[in-house]
Amino acid sequence: MTAERDAAKKAEHSEALPKVLLVEDDANENILYEQALTGEGYRVFSAHSGLEALDLMKRASPDLAVIDISMPGMDGIELMNRILATNHRLPVILNTAYSSYQEDFRAWSADACVVKSSDLSCLLTTVKRVLEARRQL
Repeated sequence: MTAERDAAKKAEHSEALPKVLLVEDDANENILYEQALTGEGYRVFSAHSGLEALDLMKRASPDLAVIDISMPGMDGIELMNRILATNHRLPVILNTAYSSYQEDFRAWSADACVVKSSDLSCLLTTVKRVLEARRQL
């Protein structure tokens, strides 16, 4: 009985966690970001491509999306535009290795644009800030 209760509590708790759609085509970076976000208390749904992310969007109903810009096939800008066309209230954070995207008008629809770094504190702080700002709306 105790194990069943613990499992039910854990499942209930994970349902209450904010859901983050993580879109990163690099497998190692995807694992790194997923572990960091999970460690901060988020429920993470990972996709490795734009098409996979669009499919996950339907099933996961995320509270926020973190999207790599430079991906083969559908890039992060196109993915963001497609996501926002169906759910304009979903906060989007673009995560890129190129700081030039912070000034690129195509990225202005995003709630934030973070430059990738081995120090994930900027990304984690931005995720927290964007989610808190959306809760206050």
